[in-house]
Amino acid sequence: MSYDVAAVRGRFPALRAGIAHFDGPGGSQVPDTVAGAVAGALTSPLANRGSVTSGERSADAIVLGARAAVADLLGADPRGIVFGRSMTALTFDLARTLAATWSSGDEIVVTRLDHDANVRPWVIAAEAAGATVRWLDFDPGTGGLDDVAPLLNDRTRLVAVTGASNLIGTMPDVPAIAEQVHAAGALLMVDGVHRTAHVPVDVRALGADFYACSPYKFLGPHCGVLAADPDLLETLRPAKLAPSSDAVPERFELGTLPYELLAGTSAAVDFLAGLDAGAPGATATGDRRARITASMTAVAAHEEPLRERIESHLLGLPGVTVLSRAASRTPTLLVTVDGRDPAEAYRFLAGRRIAAPASSFYALECSRRLGLGDTGALRIGLACYTDDADVERLLTALSEFTGA
Repeated sequence: MSYDVAAVRGRFPALRAGIAHFDGPGGSQVPDTVAGAVAGALTSPLANRGSVTSGERSADAIVLGARAAVADLLGADPRGIVFGRSMTALTFDLARTLAATWSSGDEIVVTRLDHDANVRPWVIAAEAAGATVRWLDFDPGTGGLDDVAPLLNDRTRLVAVTGASNLIGTMPDVPAIAEQVHAAGALLMVDGVHRTAHVPVDVRALGADFYACSPYKFLGPHCGVLAADPDLLETLRPAKLAPSSDAVPERFELGTLPYELLAGTSAAVDFLAGLDAGAPGATATGDRRARITASMTAVAAHEEPLRERIESHLLGLPGVTVLSRAASRTPTLLVTVDGRDPAEAYRFLAGRRIAAPASSFYALECSRRLGLGDTGALRIGLACYTDDADVERLLTALSEFTGA
């Protein structure tokens, strides 16, 4: 395994501004090849998809290329890759589609660990269908999700769970949850937005019937992805325009796709696939799926020691509490400082050119369960481009803030 973080950083134009970015959970910085792919798509002949003109062929190639790239990233079938404006929009659309098959007495399960994008769409859809919403709790002391089994029965239609909490980093045992959910005859929706940026993903191994993520969290542009078995998608009838395609996955993609963003998404996946070969772009062996798996394993191995270093330092600072405690988690730390407003720490760090925001980050139920209300706390998130110098700057600033 070879991971050259200096070479990686050299490919991110935004890092030249000198800001230490610990805001990756809210959106990563973008490598030069991604920006180039977006610009290239916009400055080349482009039209609606087709096979006659060069613009039509270019659009078609971009879409098919992006489906193949994301399928390689997620271990999914490219025929089941749906693109949309955002993960939130895709989840609302899916929830409305599934809820059309629900009735009074049916049940769904959502968790208090999730981002609201994997909670509220399901709650709203269930209410519209007259279905019952059951809540799966988590232990605020350990960050661990409760057992889903007691909430399941023959009326359960869907369970929505996070692949990794965007607030405290907890990675639930999704395969074990999937086994229980499927035994009850229900479907499993996994919010993979935070998970996808940090570890190798295999949607089949996870047991996810639906897996949603956002390219802008893994070095790409702002759009959303939903992955599912195409045979499952064939059984669903979303609301759509009469003349639009009824094929899968196109029937789920409302309106014209953002071709330039899909070109950037493919470039982001290709960039990730090269991380294990030293400098991105270097020759690498194996197919893209194998290279992605190796690279994301390398990313996790790079990020974990940095997280441990930050956490060790934080635990030694006066008045500091680290709320990210799960045994299995991403390199994401939620932090409070006794007697200090989280926004104060956010501004203090920003004044030292360190980006680490404070909020509940749309994980409202999680923030409330942790006793933080809707305010949340300071979140420190690592990314593939975080280095020792960034960490040193952060630790020095946090020591100054707490008066250590």
